[in-house]
Amino acid sequence: MSMEFDVSFEPAYGEAVPVADGVLRLTVNNPSAFTFHGTNSYIVGRDTLAVIDPGPEDDAHFSALIKAIAGRPVSHILVSHTHRDHSPLAARLAAHTGAIVAAEGPHRSARPLRIGETNPLDASADTDFRPDLALKDGDVIDGDGWRIGTVLTPGHAANHAAFSLEGTGILFSADHVMAWATTIVAPPDGAMSDYMNSLDQLLARDDRLYLPGHGGAVTKPQAFVRGLRAHRKMRERAILERLRSGDRTIADLVAAIYRDTDPRLHGAAGLSVLAHLEDLVGRGDVTTDEAISLDGHFTPA
Repeated sequence: MSMEFDVSFEPAYGEAVPVADGVLRLTVNNPSAFTFHGTNSYIVGRDTLAVIDPGPEDDAHFSALIKAIAGRPVSHILVSHTHRDHSPLAARLAAHTGAIVAAEGPHRSARPLRIGETNPLDASADTDFRPDLALKDGDVIDGDGWRIGTVLTPGHAANHAAFSLEGTGILFSADHVMAWATTIVAPPDGAMSDYMNSLDQLLARDDRLYLPGHGGAVTKPQAFVRGLRAHRKMRERAILERLRSGDRTIADLVAAIYRDTDPRLHGAAGLSVLAHLEDLVGRGDVTTDEAISLDGHFTPA
């Protein structure tokens, strides 16, 4: 069930690294098991600029962005989604530059909370974020020598968007597709059915390079996305096989399926299994006598 991931990434904290013609990458020094070496921000353009995913509230990263902007005007700040490692610095950068902040919308969950349910990812949500410009799928922002298109890709977050640098084959894939690891899909923030549909949407495109929110570039995106899709379907089959063999709880499923995974990620793995189970219950392949939850009991249909 393994995929080949590329973990050969040099974050170069504080430095603006050219990654494509007219595109600079700056990485925040916020490494973790979930952010890899840190969150990537991108500066697009030469004269009047756009900034994609300014990142968390971090003084050093703000200074690095201002240094890389080098006094040039910034017309737009684009935010892929409202997790706290991507969006909070947008307000400060907009106040400094006068840029328009654009995103799909404020933070929201993929579904309402069930009775008695708490959102384990509440702390990671930037609930203060409000864009100046709400983007729909296919919307294009025209800039000075660049055009950036909106590709809505819910799944990791309900308001997740990728951004295409029109005419170049480059897609800023944020947290939807990353070279270093699979994406966390954790209810109620995200939904597996949305995530899989968004992968299919990317497969219908012909991008040649993904620049993600963490880690290095995805250089063969079509093959990689097909691999991610196959990986998720294999996870789904593994869950069904474990249920047929007698496992009934998410804890049992994680212990069996993720036995070789860093224990620090077992909580996230449990949420990923929950996302798969929500999808499987919705499709009628799995049943439960209670509300779908981390503590629930599940049986194959």
